[in-house]
Amino acid sequence: MEKREDLETILPYLPLKIQDSSLSWPSPHLVEILEAMTKGPSHSGVDSGQSLSDSISDMRQTLSLTSYLSSSALQGYALFFDERMSKDESSRWFNEVLPAIACLLLRFPSLLELHYLNSDNLINGTKTGLRVLGPNKAGIVFLSQELIGALLSCSFFCLFPFDNRGLNHLPIINFDKLFGSLINTGQNEHQENKIKCIIHYFQRLSSCIPPAFVSFERKILSLEQNSSSLDEGFWRKSTVNLCPVEVHTSGLIEDQSVEALEVDFANKNLGGGALRKGCVQEEIRFMINPELIVGMLFLPTMEVTEAIEVVGAERFSHYTGYSSSFRFSGDYIDTKETDVFGRRKTRITNKALCGFLHVCKKQSNAQCIDHEDGVGVATGNWGCGAYGGDPELKSLLQWLAVSQV
Repeated sequence: MEKREDLETILPYLPLKIQDSSLSWPSPHLVEILEAMTKGPSHSGVDSGQSLSDSISDMRQTLSLTSYLSSSALQGYALFFDERMSKDESSRWFNEVLPAIACLLLRFPSLLELHYLNSDNLINGTKTGLRVLGPNKAGIVFLSQELIGALLSCSFFCLFPFDNRGLNHLPIINFDKLFGSLINTGQNEHQENKIKCIIHYFQRLSSCIPPAFVSFERKILSLEQNSSSLDEGFWRKSTVNLCPVEVHTSGLIEDQSVEALEVDFANKNLGGGALRKGCVQEEIRFMINPELIVGMLFLPTMEVTEAIEVVGAERFSHYTGYSSSFRFSGDYIDTKETDVFGRRKTRITNKALCGFLHVCKKQSNAQCIDHEDGVGVATGNWGCGAYGGDPELKSLLQWLAVSQV
């Protein structure tokens, strides 16, 4: 494990260490805590939000995590599981779900080792191992849904080191800010419902770990196609015909019956305010497809000529509303077919022009592994919510962009 360049880039941001050429948890006491949790509350003593909050603090101390975890975050965990859950839900969480999460965390080091062993043979000539996919360098990471579950379990317990993430333009990945928002926000019902989506994901995970894969790809415009050349003169001189377009007066981007490139009106930081107080288009998508959150671990801020495309993220939740009216409304069964790499045929991208690009034709130094002609783009009123954009104008801009590429 020591000689892997991909692992070396991500290891400072993981709560694991390399010992005797293998990955492991650095603290025997942490392993003891997790082993007790796997046996249920009668062994671990974790049977309430408050005891869970105390356990999170204990686990972080065993890892010598020096970053500050606010009192509001710990209070948020206690509040949600002690007051915002029904007795039946709380009983199931502490007796069934939490032990399953703890079991997954115990296997996290071996799951990651297996990931690296398999990543060498997944696609001939293409690196797919977990690593920091920094700016100005195209690359792709393939993760199993099981490994994603383990990584998100680390987020739930706030086990990822925070030091130097901001300096390297990586977004937050632990869930402390999300739970803390229950204390710091006056009208926080939408925040509570964001958490309900994530809790539902873990409930599903405890019942059955899905066997598929998800890929995260950083795409970059080649030099001849970069944004500096896409000025007013470029568009005036373009002779490309406008592509066919369908306009629907109702419906949602994520509710596509056929495979399409689903546009995420993204923040330059992947996930936007998903793990803070945000609750608009991008943040909602990250809640109903929580596997998207994992990309925030290893994908730094995007440049203007970049986009991130995620293929295979499973949807777990129904919802209603938007922004302050957002509400979790139950289980969602994702019936999308899988491709040859075991990924659901759900493609989610951010950015407009760059995000529409056919990777084989327009991205520099990349190998085409799965992109097909004839896949449409599902988009909507880009910038017409919180930013007050004009729907007709924004539609035309997106139409021009997708036609050009």
